[in-house]
Amino acid sequence: MLIDNYKRKIDYLRVSVTDRCDLRCTYCMAEDVTFLPRQEVLSIEEIIKLISIFNELGVTKFRLTGGEPLVRKNIISVIEYLNSLKNQNKIKEHTLTTNGTNLSKYAKILKDNGVNRINVSLDSLDPQKYRKITKHGDIQKVIDGIESCIELDIKVKINTVLTQNFNDEEVFDIIRWVQKKRCDISLIEVMPIGSIGEERFNQYLSMKKFEEQLVSKLKLSPSNYKTNGPSRYFSKTDNESKIGIISAISHNFCDTCNRVRLTCTGKLYMCLGQNDYVDLKYALRNMSKIDIIKQIEYAMTIKPQKHNFEISKNNYEGYVNRHMNETGG
Repeated sequence: MLIDNYKRKIDYLRVSVTDRCDLRCTYCMAEDVTFLPRQEVLSIEEIIKLISIFNELGVTKFRLTGGEPLVRKNIISVIEYLNSLKNQNKIKEHTLTTNGTNLSKYAKILKDNGVNRINVSLDSLDPQKYRKITKHGDIQKVIDGIESCIELDIKVKINTVLTQNFNDEEVFDIIRWVQKKRCDISLIEVMPIGSIGEERFNQYLSMKKFEEQLVSKLKLSPSNYKTNGPSRYFSKTDNESKIGIISAISHNFCDTCNRVRLTCTGKLYMCLGQNDYVDLKYALRNMSKIDIIKQIEYAMTIKPQKHNFEISKNNYEGYVNRHMNETGG
């Protein structure tokens, strides 16, 4: 069992399987993004080996991320392996976060391999806005993929990064669409990660203000519903769509953190909002299994109590100089 210095049980691993993506969302990657050489990225076999070791250490919840996980060649081998662990009752759940562009192709394969819940990143229902924020995305492909999952009884949660002067005015339309589809949604604050400066400040919209609107305008109440992530949920009844808030800056949730993040290059980040990491790729390629376990156990001792995110006109405290596609969304 993995326990950090603040007595938090770490039972959830987010695994970034690639830094590559078929979209170019502006808050996720650099404008002039350069993807990693393939030799720097963990092989499928190495990813599976690390998942196995984390599982032996008590991790029972896994989420595949990217980049876009469904563009990784042979990614189904990882999903099949996770499903085999699930069938042996060694893990509780394996899920993934996707941009949805390939879901029509993969929905049935995911369902057949034990994926019962996914997150889909979707920041606008307006085709022109969607194309603008993703650089070239086709929103209809994403909607078709979501509907493919719904037909197969895969639970879909939409992740929407709330951006001032971009999608803040349509967010209630997005929520109503989500409710109509009987999906859930998490509304996410912009964080000081990657490209930064006045543009990031201008994007930021505090969830405190928006949370009040949720309660008053949609007549919602706080829900006891929980997932593996940090969302605080609201709903009208237990049977309706859950509307979640991820407020990394305005409402710090670090005291209940149960997760660590493995990048596609084998760096184990103990916190999305801190720069410390342990290089598991080096350990994997040069050390024994016992040494790898020691490295993971050491990582728990340096997991920070919290991040230090702050966004204001002249202050970007806690700024992390890496993009989300590097760490894993």
